[in-house]
Amino acid sequence: MAKNNSTRDGKAPTQRMLRVGEQFRRILSEVLQRGDVHDDELARMSITVGEVRMTSDLRIATAFVLPLGGQGKEEALAALRRNKHEIRHLVVKGGSMKYAPELRFEIDGTFDQMDATRALLSENHVRQDLDD
Repeated sequence: MAKNNSTRDGKAPTQRMLRVGEQFRRILSEVLQRGDVHDDELARMSITVGEVRMTSDLRIATAFVLPLGGQGKEEALAALRRNKHEIRHLVVKGGSMKYAPELRFEIDGTFDQMDATRALLSENHVRQDLDD
């Protein structure tokens, strides 16, 4: 899935969606960093939360995550999904949200996209076009 800042219906996210998503991202990052989740496998992982995207009704939060170094993506995703109910509880408890959105996890492809763009821009024929 391509990562962008639009909702499924193609409209740009509202300020409220962005604000709540960022609040959720910050608290989720803290929960994972502190190791508050009672899962030994997850506790051994260092996971970066790049973005949390909220649906327009704020009922679903999709967290885009990546393990440190990009290794063990599937294992990290499986551990997060296995513990999503506890993580959801901890995030809502740590914030000021009235409603606990459903929590989903996806791999953050931003770094892969940046690497692909860098590789494309370094190709000889592309560099020649850019220099003209």
